[in-house]
Amino acid sequence: MEAKNLVNERIVLSQHAFAELVIWSVQNPLLGSNHGYKYRLALIIDNECVMRYDNEVGKGDHKHVGSIETSFTFTSLEDLLTAFWADVEELYHD
Repeated sequence: MEAKNLVNERIVLSQHAFAELVIWSVQNPLLGSNHGYKYRLALIIDNECVMRYDNEVGKGDHKHVGSIETSFTFTSLEDLLTAFWADVEELYHD
């Protein structure tokens, strides 16, 4: 799988929390997804991943909040980022 890294950044939210965003453009959709991206967006608080959006081969688009995994309908990168940041606002209170 040939991929081009589009985003790779860590955004510090506080001394105890950060968001990590990694997005690649891929030539062919991953098994389970219907778009040309591979991504991992995570909220880390006190060195624990409390929320993550990703698309694993065979699993498709989904998110984890704590130990709960739910499917996520990918429509665009913009909508993905909007949903991620809305969840960050809901889950993270400094």
